[in-house]
Amino acid sequence: MIPFNKPYLTGKEPHYIEQSVMSGKISGNGDFTKKCQHYFEDTYNIKKALLTTSCTDALEMCAMLIDCKGYEVIVPSYTFVSTALAFVRQGAKIVFADSKSDQPNIDPEQIEALITKNTKAIVVVHYAGVAVDMDKIMALAKTYNLFVIEDAAQAIDSYYKEKPLGSIGHLSAFSFHETKNIISGEGGLLGINDKQFIDRAEILWEKGTNRSSFFRGEINKYGWVDTGSSFLPSEVIAAFLWAQIENIKPIQAKRIKIWDNYYNQLNILEQKNKITLPKIPDFATNNAHMFYIICKTENQRSELIKFLKEKEVYAVFHYLSLHKSEYYKSLDYYKATDLPNSDKFTSQLLRLPFYFELEEQQQQLIIDLILEFFNE
Repeated sequence: MIPFNKPYLTGKEPHYIEQSVMSGKISGNGDFTKKCQHYFEDTYNIKKALLTTSCTDALEMCAMLIDCKGYEVIVPSYTFVSTALAFVRQGAKIVFADSKSDQPNIDPEQIEALITKNTKAIVVVHYAGVAVDMDKIMALAKTYNLFVIEDAAQAIDSYYKEKPLGSIGHLSAFSFHETKNIISGEGGLLGINDKQFIDRAEILWEKGTNRSSFFRGEINKYGWVDTGSSFLPSEVIAAFLWAQIENIKPIQAKRIKIWDNYYNQLNILEQKNKITLPKIPDFATNNAHMFYIICKTENQRSELIKFLKEKEVYAVFHYLSLHKSEYYKSLDYYKATDLPNSDKFTSQLLRLPFYFELEEQQQQLIIDLILEFFNE
């Protein structure tokens, strides 16, 4: 079977992991952690980067840093549960926003109507690594004195008007889950672009202690000074990630080639109005995180998934609208909300197999099967 995803190893991972183990500094914040963090700071213009054990942890740090308890936070409904959960755990009330009609990203035009005197932040998700219109988002934030958090889980090495995603909002979060462009199995990174958050972020990162300041020689002892958790990953995870970061250029080049091939060959179906292909706005770049098609109906998508599976090709749908989730409906502030675009992508979007080692003949088989399905 052609799987939906296959983790890619560069070959350097075991070597660097061995280095990290033999260094005697395995618990984290060693040489490999610092290399990864400096890469994001230097390459993507992030003021301060902190490696975390997951993107979820990075988002939880964002929620802690903005002190959102009792406030409202605007979040897209079409996203992974972590985008909302991180703020729920800190006592925020989630206000869900709809997607654009032609793209899964949050619709900036609908956000202002959701802002109240209790709104604390806007969380944007750069779906499939394609940028939200950040000028509109930042203008709203400035007008209403709000924080902006970029959920850049899928958005490494992608840009908005030449600005790296994750460097524009006050805070950002990246993922290195095994389905992402570069991976460490699990893993994430907090990006801090507002200097007011840097010192406290280090404390939250180190279990509520000022340990980082101690190791820099800024204080003569460290203790418990704030809330926090064990957000810092082991050096083994950082070593694995560094092997991937070193190879990001060839990884990205191959992924873009795969993406372009899907788009160019399936474009005939869009021209015949049988499917819709991804839209890349003029202000955004494409980091080839995934390739998806939008079917005409949920039933058509189900039939296509079944057809491909019978031919040993594994294609999958994606998010379920969070505003219709069982947990959200259980909250005391729940109210029924109509978000038709989010629901459309929930029922009609289909992700195709996409990974670095997808061979040309395998991809051609997938494309030919999709063309066959729609021609029949």
